[in-house]
Amino acid sequence: MEARGFKLYEGPEWTETQIADRARDFRTTMAERRSLRFFSDKEVPASIITDLIMTAASAPSGANKQPWFFAAVSNAAIKAQIRAAAEKEEYENYHGRMGEEWLNDLKKFDTNHIKPFLEIAPWLIILFKKPYDVVDGEKKKNYYVQESAGIAAGFLITAIHQAGLVTLTHTPSPMNFLSAILQRPEEEKAFLLLPVGYPAAGATVPDITRKSEGEVLKMYV
Repeated sequence: MEARGFKLYEGPEWTETQIADRARDFRTTMAERRSLRFFSDKEVPASIITDLIMTAASAPSGANKQPWFFAAVSNAAIKAQIRAAAEKEEYENYHGRMGEEWLNDLKKFDTNHIKPFLEIAPWLIILFKKPYDVVDGEKKKNYYVQESAGIAAGFLITAIHQAGLVTLTHTPSPMNFLSAILQRPEEEKAFLLLPVGYPAAGATVPDITRKSEGEVLKMYV
């Protein structure tokens, strides 16, 4: 019997073998995901970006408040503004804000404050977190905002990889300039910027490894 305010869950009915196969295949697929800094300017249809974002918007959240907003930017003039503002903040990061240990950890990635991918990638997706909503002029508190936005970001990155596109998590802190450029309301705080598109021909990624099972997992059985 369905309780008031609830409905019967209708999930997939797979065999244990099918579940194991899907889990293994998905693990293999996601192990191939890499953060990319070299993008092609090849266009990506807006409908694809919409599907990716709405996948992210299906993420779980505190009290189902869904404390997020997504801005998808393909306009060249706006992307140029974002790049200029981001590089200004990144210059300050690389020349004073970041400590020596942080800068040393970044050396293997060969990065600096210059971010051409912010203009080259066909799309920039900006995820905003919302500490509160405004309903009929009244503030309504949201819960577990940081955690909820983080889960939505994970959904989005996964969806991008599953679609055969590439992205990079970019956080040119502070990111207040994004709200100003995109004219977003006060209750929206920039959480993450993701350039999205196809990899450039001959794109490279750092030759790094991920931690092993033994380093990240312990089974309590």
